[in-house]
Amino acid sequence: MTRPPFEVADVIRTAGSRFRERASLTWPQAKVLDAIARCRTAALGGHRDQCSNCGHQAISYNSCRNRHCPKCQTNAREQWLAKRQQELLPVGYYHLVFSVPHALVPLMWQNQRRLFALLFEASAATLLEVAADPKHLGAQAGLLAVLHTWGQTLQPHPHVHCVVPGGGLSPDHSHWISSRPHFFLPVKVLSHVFRGKFLAGLRRAFHRDQLRFYGECLPLTEEKNFAAFLRTLFQQDWVVYAKPPFGGPEHVLHYLARYTHRVAISNHRLLSVSDAAISFRWKDYAHGSKHRTLTLSPEEFLRRFLQHVLPRGFPRIRYFGWLTNRSRGSLLPLCRYLLHQPPPATDAPSSTQPATWPCPRCQGPMYLIERLTAAQIFFAETRPVGAYDTS
Repeated sequence: MTRPPFEVADVIRTAGSRFRERASLTWPQAKVLDAIARCRTAALGGHRDQCSNCGHQAISYNSCRNRHCPKCQTNAREQWLAKRQQELLPVGYYHLVFSVPHALVPLMWQNQRRLFALLFEASAATLLEVAADPKHLGAQAGLLAVLHTWGQTLQPHPHVHCVVPGGGLSPDHSHWISSRPHFFLPVKVLSHVFRGKFLAGLRRAFHRDQLRFYGECLPLTEEKNFAAFLRTLFQQDWVVYAKPPFGGPEHVLHYLARYTHRVAISNHRLLSVSDAAISFRWKDYAHGSKHRTLTLSPEEFLRRFLQHVLPRGFPRIRYFGWLTNRSRGSLLPLCRYLLHQPPPATDAPSSTQPATWPCPRCQGPMYLIERLTAAQIFFAETRPVGAYDTS
């Protein structure tokens, strides 16, 4: 993939100082701004690499490794996908999306840690319960779930993507129960159960004084107002969307790569960046997925982008059923055994240092020969050694 002409970092360098003066930022949001602005610059230090073929040397800069940085997700995604490849089963896989009504968004943003966790718990519990029902599948399911909090225009749109093998373990763990071809579970049933579980969790959180209310949500501190709010939510249809099944396990990793390590907007969607306006491409799903262009002021763009900085330490990828960390070690091999799948091959550990990137001159492997601080890079770049950015 070619390097994009514009980056979120350009927006921060262009308008970040002005935005900070006008906005009230949380510590995690300020940290994200700093990290993205400094990512792959001399400020973070770097390393000198040398080609094993032609001897060419070059300096490359370190990444910030912040999980909200658009440039730092590739390596993390590839490492994560390599681990998941060992867990794939020879069955069909299904992708389901659980969303909440728009009326819940202000309350969720005031209680992110509590209600994002509830979104995970309610969606996973729904899938596990309906799958275990003998009227539907009658099996113990396993799934992974990924939280996204944004829509295409960077406005709040909390939803969870769930990827589920098409089947599960029998209640006594004696055999594998496969789902019907091209059908996993009924979405109407999932929608109703999901709504009930989320609202029950919301009611419990209210009675345990675990929710905070500010601004437009302040009237909900009164119990009668909160009860009326729950009734209006219960009267709405909650959306559970089941996408067509994957073509097979060989397509799962490619598909997961599009969802697991995404941030609110990728650099490739940016069309122009200036001191006055930021334009980016978005997909209008309400009108046939047409590509459209949205232009915002730099301050509004950064405000929308930073809305999606997750609470510190909050995991956005979680596992449930027999894929939980507690169960995976024993139940995943059992699933393989019942499906007559050989255990995954384990590669022997390599004793040699891996190449960092291809040589820009001869395409040979470049190997790290020296780590450099920011001060060392400053002096090194005054010498005739070419600087090369591997982003």
